[in-house]
Amino acid sequence: MSGAAQDRYDYAVVGGGIVGAATAYELSRRRPGSRIALLDKEDGFGVHQTGHNSGVIHSGIYYARGSLKAELCRAGVAATERFADENGVPWRRTGKLLVATSAPDLARLGDLRARAAANGITAYVLSAAELREREPKVAGLGALHIPSTGITDYRRINERLAALVERAGGTLLPRTRLTGIDERPGEVVLETTGGEVRAERAVLCAGIQADRVARMAGLDVDFAMVPFRGEYYDVRPERADLVSTLIYPVPDPDLPFLGVHLTLSVDGGLNVGPNAVLGLAREGYPKFSVDARDALDVARFPGTWRVARANVRTGARELWNSMSKRGYLRLCQRYCPSLTLDDLTPREAGIRAQAVLRDGSFVHDFLLRRTPRTLHVVNAPSPAATSALPIAARIVDELGE
Repeated sequence: MSGAAQDRYDYAVVGGGIVGAATAYELSRRRPGSRIALLDKEDGFGVHQTGHNSGVIHSGIYYARGSLKAELCRAGVAATERFADENGVPWRRTGKLLVATSAPDLARLGDLRARAAANGITAYVLSAAELREREPKVAGLGALHIPSTGITDYRRINERLAALVERAGGTLLPRTRLTGIDERPGEVVLETTGGEVRAERAVLCAGIQADRVARMAGLDVDFAMVPFRGEYYDVRPERADLVSTLIYPVPDPDLPFLGVHLTLSVDGGLNVGPNAVLGLAREGYPKFSVDARDALDVARFPGTWRVARANVRTGARELWNSMSKRGYLRLCQRYCPSLTLDDLTPREAGIRAQAVLRDGSFVHDFLLRRTPRTLHVVNAPSPAATSALPIAARIVDELGE
């Protein structure tokens, strides 16, 4: 069913990005016959973070052994590949190179190799000569090769998940904005622009709006969703064969972002990005987007200022590279010196939904909060797209409790 609400549902899932769509799909699969509604305020599903990411199927190398991120990412690789195969969504295994361009980078390769081993991920350290042999246009002192990394089209996966929910008898409710949550004995009433949606249980997968939605449910919100713009460039088509592998810098261990990288796409393209710049609009993708409410929330939240103070140099550098195409290019030329300004053409930015605590610390792992009848996915950071199917299974397990 699509477009009109029933009187009452067993489960309502708010937020039709890949985590919400996967949750509705998992409910339909494990609890056949349940009345399920999938709501989203946009005209379609997967419009925001899912539709603006780099399409990488992450291996899980960055995450600490035993962390939920590591566990869900490893499970997510296999689940994503299997789902794509079964549903005609393109994907391929490209591998990834973490390229060391300085002595500190080179020293970190050993630590990353050890982390890969702890997480059961195959990885090989390459010398500078071996790196040149594998990728002649890439320069570095050495690299770590992770063969299991791949690429896909998450927007298509998202759309397919929603279609499968509908095929199983679920109701899709696009253009349905949540305006309030009224939890009552025996049900939760979701107040929306399309009228009341009543359900026995509700799952809220609100992404960048997770803090506002949590407040609607009466939760004590000790975090804020802070938008970080991730800006990309496409490499012009005639240069898209520059590399055959995903090329990443060695990540800064003090930051939750992976750095500007070269990413292949399943349609044969090549793009560069993203950087990470504090945003003033949670859903504003054009450059210089400002939303008055979002900007005021950023300014009022004490954690924002603590993040800024702790990352003054990094923030200034990211802002400069956002404003200067030449500065952005220099980030790429550290490992791909043959790239030129003419090779880079702008593409739409993405917005990373990052939960930040009042003390200025980032929430690095997945975070769930709940009331008796609502379950809130308040932080689903990268690699949430890779991990969407096992995240959904965990959410359904939580509902079972």
